[in-house]
Amino acid sequence: MNRRTFTRFLISGMVLIGLPLSAVAQESIKIGEINHYKRMAAFAEPYKKGIELAIEEVNAAGGVLGRPLEFIFRDDQGKPGEAVKIAEELISSEGVAMITGTILSNVGLAISSHAGEKEYVYLAAEPLADSIVWASGNKYTFRLRASTFMQAAMLAEQAAASGAKTYATIAPNYAYGKDAVAAFKKNLLALQPDAEFVTEQWPALFKIDAGAEVQAIERAKPDAIYNVTFGPDLAKFVREGTDRGLFEGRTVLGLLSGEPEYLDPLGDEAPEGWIVTGYPWYDISEGPGKVFVDAYQTRWNDYPRIGSLVGYMTVQSIQAALERAGSTETEAIRDAFEDLSLDTPVGQITFRSIDHQATSGAFVGRTALRDGKGIMVDWEYKDGADYLPSDTEVMQLRPAGQ
Repeated sequence: MNRRTFTRFLISGMVLIGLPLSAVAQESIKIGEINHYKRMAAFAEPYKKGIELAIEEVNAAGGVLGRPLEFIFRDDQGKPGEAVKIAEELISSEGVAMITGTILSNVGLAISSHAGEKEYVYLAAEPLADSIVWASGNKYTFRLRASTFMQAAMLAEQAAASGAKTYATIAPNYAYGKDAVAAFKKNLLALQPDAEFVTEQWPALFKIDAGAEVQAIERAKPDAIYNVTFGPDLAKFVREGTDRGLFEGRTVLGLLSGEPEYLDPLGDEAPEGWIVTGYPWYDISEGPGKVFVDAYQTRWNDYPRIGSLVGYMTVQSIQAALERAGSTETEAIRDAFEDLSLDTPVGQITFRSIDHQATSGAFVGRTALRDGKGIMVDWEYKDGADYLPSDTEVMQLRPAGQ
């Protein structure tokens, strides 16, 4: 058999078994993405669109390591056990290089624990509980978003300057809410030792009895309220509190309350004057942040939410790690994430080697109404690196050797 005949035979054989040469040469790098697409569609869908926009840009520019980047999306129904089961399947059967995703912190913690046990890389894109990188941290888990500690520290700074002395807190009764309150207390008392917490309310997630919570806070007569509720719980709390005058004459601080995912459903019922963290996409007028907003609107004929930004930055982070690793091997990716720096729509961020927390920051401002919708005004972007505990504190918080 001469060379030409052999080549034709080889190519024909590959086509017959469904493996064209182009597919072999361009086999994609697969990333497993696990999220609550049905249970939290209003939050997960913008996140997915941010991912898809970034993937399109990456692949149009030649992919990663000369290969297309592909995300395999799976729905965990917001259940930790289901998320772990899916992660196992993606790693063992789908051949993904790593796992990313999740919004709810309890789900993120479950995948993180599994990643540490089974030794695969997990990029916690959206879950905010501090324990993901500290008390429950492990070698294989990294976190992208500014954590509850970081954003709570930003709000504590604002609270200390407000003149308020007594505080009420309200937060969902699970990992994220507990971490958010503890972080706010720690940071506020460091800045304002005479601050006093007069009541704490802990409604079950998405099962708030807003009338009872508002009454309990009103009875305590606080100068200020620190709110950590979100989604439908936030909407109920805002409406009940507004109807009963709870917010009048008080400083109100809202963790995440300035994000479009939470403000937009309130329409003209959105509160005014709250000090919040959020995402004022509508007033970002220059730089990489504006480039992202324009690209997103062009691609989707819609405006970005905070999830859109996080999804986009998730792909950027994974691309940068893979390119630095020069490989899809787990240990190479893990090593590449440590002290990895990259440029994003909010500026340069770094995944710290000491705790695997990225230095992504947050926008802090006040809520207002514009054209019948809640927005953020007088906002400023705060660099996350300025709101993290010292290395000594982190080493005490994180398990030894992790």
